[in-house]
Amino acid sequence: MARQSPQRPDADEPELDDTTASAAADEVEVDRPAADRALWDELRIDPVEIALPAGTGFTLRAYRPARELTPTDVAERDQDDPFLARRQVVETEDVEEVVILDEEFAALSAEDEDEEEDDEKRADRRRRGKTEAAEADEDEADEDEADEDEDEADAAGDEEVPVFLTHRGKLLLFKTPESLVSFIRSGAPNDLSQLDSWNELSERVEPADVAPLDEDTYELDLVVENLRGGHDAWDPTLLIEAGEIARDLAYALRLPGVLDMLSAGSSLDDLDEALRASVNGGIGGFMGRRRLKKIGAQTASLGWRTIVGKISAVVDWRD
Repeated sequence: MARQSPQRPDADEPELDDTTASAAADEVEVDRPAADRALWDELRIDPVEIALPAGTGFTLRAYRPARELTPTDVAERDQDDPFLARRQVVETEDVEEVVILDEEFAALSAEDEDEEEDDEKRADRRRRGKTEAAEADEDEADEDEADEDEDEADAAGDEEVPVFLTHRGKLLLFKTPESLVSFIRSGAPNDLSQLDSWNELSERVEPADVAPLDEDTYELDLVVENLRGGHDAWDPTLLIEAGEIARDLAYALRLPGVLDMLSAGSSLDDLDEALRASVNGGIGGFMGRRRLKKIGAQTASLGWRTIVGKISAVVDWRD
């Protein structure tokens, strides 16, 4: 079928110039209804879109105090990890070897027991020789230390941490909003179901609600290629947002290796700080760009390739 040529405007109708056409397009954009955020704001859960080398998927994320959350169970995931299983076999062999060595030296150790017993008696006499004042000071110091530990534990428990739509150490990613909503309504087990707002979400959510904000959309599939392009091609927004989602996922999915690679003082954390400084104006931005020049593009890209690989390995794709 021949391609039809576009219709020309009637003579009585004035042609739209570029300015008028642009204004009309803007009007259409304004009239387009934005996604309703009321549900997500009320329930304090957000839809998230993550792009990985294997594809792009939707999931959910929330932030809650650590004391209110039960971490995802990674026991089954770790059993399926051949590298971890091999490491556990090595550790078991090491333990057996230690037991054998202990038995071999048991007879030799028995000969020294009498001398050790005498040493212990002398040590007991020295301990009993402590004054009451010293013991009181020690008890007071222990109480202060215990109070400090309790305060630190309370602070850690009150800290808000990320939790995703996960199950048994796997991140659940859905190709379409419809499949995500279908899963939410199904009542299938997942780690977000422990939230007090989960039941209400399962009753009210619709596919049209699954419209992540720009700040909740992450393109991990582009990070390695962007870093390989060299310092002048680096996209600060892309890389900074990748660091944020990678840290959240590493915490929620219990990936200590990824957390270590992004921890304070690491080379990738230095990259993150330099990128953040570079987007600022003034002397701070100038110094940030200078610091970026000192960071090796190959090292950064290799590090991020490892991170993206570790995250991709714990994704459970759902259609």
